[in-house]
Amino acid sequence: MRKTLIALLFAASLPAIALAMPEGGPCHDGMPGPGGHGKGAAMMFKDLDLTKEQHRKFRKLMGEQMKSRHDITQRYLDKLPAADKKAMEDEIAAARKKNQDAMRALLKPEQQKAFDEGLKEMEARRAERAEFEAWKAERDAKKAQ
Repeated sequence: MRKTLIALLFAASLPAIALAMPEGGPCHDGMPGPGGHGKGAAMMFKDLDLTKEQHRKFRKLMGEQMKSRHDITQRYLDKLPAADKKAMEDEIAAARKKNQDAMRALLKPEQQKAFDEGLKEMEARRAERAEFEAWKAERDAKKAQ
């Protein structure tokens, strides 16, 4: 059950990653980077030679798909006991940490400093988002009363 939920969460995050990529062509190695999309769906879109309007509509549809997947995932997560939710969160956090450590090991010392700063900024944004979501849930609960 946990593996299925983790796979579902991973699949649900893919459209968000695609939407976050800047516009432009792939880097010299085909991997995502400044102005690059990488391979996959973005390359398919490039081959379609979409107009700006079509591209905008595709992005909107991908965003709707991402939200739909998130809602479906959340419905199943809400049915899990608290212990299973905690175990899943811990496993995801451990996997994220392992991946970050592996990426950091590939970097030179000056790159590691920039990488560490980026992680700190990302964690701050994540904490800010969690605070906002808690506030929003509290506000909605007050409105419902």
